[in-house]
Amino acid sequence: MSLVDSHCHLDFPEFEGQLEDVVARAANAGVDYMMTICTRVSKFDQILRVAGRFDNIWCSVGIHPHNADDEPETSAETLISMAKHPKVVAFGESGLDFYYEHSPRDRQEAAFRQHIQAARETGLPVVIHARDADDDMARILADEHAKGAFPGVIHCFSSGPKLAETVLEMGLYISVSGIITFKNADELRETVRNVPLERLLVETDAPYLAPVPYRGKRNEPAHAALTAAKVAELKGVVSDSFAAATTENFFRLFSKVSVA
Repeated sequence: MSLVDSHCHLDFPEFEGQLEDVVARAANAGVDYMMTICTRVSKFDQILRVAGRFDNIWCSVGIHPHNADDEPETSAETLISMAKHPKVVAFGESGLDFYYEHSPRDRQEAAFRQHIQAARETGLPVVIHARDADDDMARILADEHAKGAFPGVIHCFSSGPKLAETVLEMGLYISVSGIITFKNADELRETVRNVPLERLLVETDAPYLAPVPYRGKRNEPAHAALTAAKVAELKGVVSDSFAAATTENFFRLFSKVSVA
């Protein structure tokens, strides 16, 4: 079994001085590949340093919606230039977060559109953050898709079936986190049951959202195996087949990833 943690934050302070052990535990759990995700272009260099240390880790470049107001305005052209590094295989995470609203909505939207433009122009996927913003997310995605298709994934999917249908119709992927194991996630579980296997990814969003039985503790890539097991159960698929399918999905979406 070979799994991918398609979204984690290995540059965060929670992992400082522990990366070798974290990566080793992931390998022991069958999680052979990882994507560490950028949330601030101002800290892009430290993201690159993490990805550069390991052959099985890649990264993105982008601005999280929480940080859209205090990061420098970044054009699609600048993002594209930063993505020329061989370890950079995606843009984001970017999108909308109307739960916390740490940044004004118009700034979140403007930044998000730049990330989508970069994805459209390069063919590299955009990693999308969507929380409590389904209607606006659907509006922006429809508007941008009308300008031309682009690859992408809604990470840590926690929205309803309507947004799931919308993004699937556009050819985007859906990534499932440890939330799927939470007691109160019945609606999410029902939505994920209806997502085609060939459009699913799994992630941890580490250090956040550890799955049961580690909920409330620091998450790490090894725990992607627990999320994968739960989703495989929901889909009625044996674990090895699910791992193979989602790993294939990862390499199809993140097509710049190169494994020696």
